[in-house]
Amino acid sequence: MLTWEATGVGSHPGEDHLEATRVVFGEVPGLPYLPELPARGVGADLIGRTAGLLVDLPVEVRPSGWRLSDRPGRDHQRAVDHLRRDLDGLEEIGDGYSGPLKLQVCGPWTLAGAIELKYGDKMLADAGAVRDLTASLAQGVADHCAEVRRRLPGVTEIVLQLDEPGLPGVLAGTVPTASGFGRLAAVEGWRVEESLRLFEAPVVHCCAPAVPFGLLRSAGVRGVSVDASLLRRRDEDELGEAVEAGIVFFLGVVPGTDTRIADVGVVAKPVTELWRRLGFPAERLAGQVVLTPACGLAGASPRYAREALAACRKAAQVLRDDPESQDG
Repeated sequence: MLTWEATGVGSHPGEDHLEATRVVFGEVPGLPYLPELPARGVGADLIGRTAGLLVDLPVEVRPSGWRLSDRPGRDHQRAVDHLRRDLDGLEEIGDGYSGPLKLQVCGPWTLAGAIELKYGDKMLADAGAVRDLTASLAQGVADHCAEVRRRLPGVTEIVLQLDEPGLPGVLAGTVPTASGFGRLAAVEGWRVEESLRLFEAPVVHCCAPAVPFGLLRSAGVRGVSVDASLLRRRDEDELGEAVEAGIVFFLGVVPGTDTRIADVGVVAKPVTELWRRLGFPAERLAGQVVLTPACGLAGASPRYAREALAACRKAAQVLRDDPESQDG
C-alpha cells in the first residue's frame, strides 16, 4: 500500500529556503520534497536550476533566455550556489529524517525547448543536441540524487519528478523557434519514450492540457502528476489503462494561488468521482493516488502555501480512512 498520501509539486513563494523546507516537512511528512524558490532570480528558476545540474554543458543567460556557453560563468555559478544552499538547508531541517524524499528537475524536452544552442535555434531543433542534453541531464540527476543520499542517509527512496510542462507542445509541433516566427517540428513519440527510460522510474509532472498518458505509460514512468481540473472525459480510457498498469497518479486538487480552500470532503470529491467513473474499487484508490496542489506554489502567499499542503494531506487522509465516503 502506498503511504505517500500527499505532497507538493515543487515551487514555493519567497526567498527563505529554510522556512519553505520546514513547511514541507511539517505539512506533507509522508512525502516531503526539496522546495524550489524561483523568486530568488536567475538560477533559481525551473530552467536555470536544472541547467546547473548538467554535466559538461554549461549555460548562460542572454537577452533571449538561457543558452549554451563555452565555459561555466556567473549565471551557471548562481544556479549551483542556490542549489548548494538549498541542500545545506535540507540537511539541517531533515536531520534524522527517515522515509522517502521527492526531488524535482526540469525534464529533458521542456529543457530542450527553452535552452538555445550557442549559435542558432533551440536545442529542440537538433536531435543530436537533444540526445546530448538528455544524457548530460541523466548523469547530473544521478549525481544530485547521490549527494542527497549522502546528506540525508535516512532517506529510504528518492522519488524523481521530471517537470515537463512543455511536452504536449513538443509532441504537437507548437514550440516556437528562437526567432518566434516559426514552429519547431513535432517530435516522434518514440524519441520521448526512449529519453524517459534514461531516468529511473520517474514521476512526470505536466500541468498543461493534453498530457500524453499512453506515451508515458509506454515509457515505463512510475507516476504522472497532473492538474485534476484539466482532465477530460476523453482522457479516461488512457487513464484507466495507466491505473491498470500500476501507475501512481499525483492529482492536483487545490489551486496553486491564494483562494478560499474548500472543506476537505469537497477537495477529495473530484478524485472519488473520477475513480468511480474509471470503474476501480474504492479501496484501491489510496494505493495509487497522491494529492497535491494543482501546480507549483510560487505565486501564492507563504500562508496559503502552508494551508494548501495541509488541505491536500487532510483530504488524502479522508480518502485513505473512508474511500467510499464521497460516493453517491
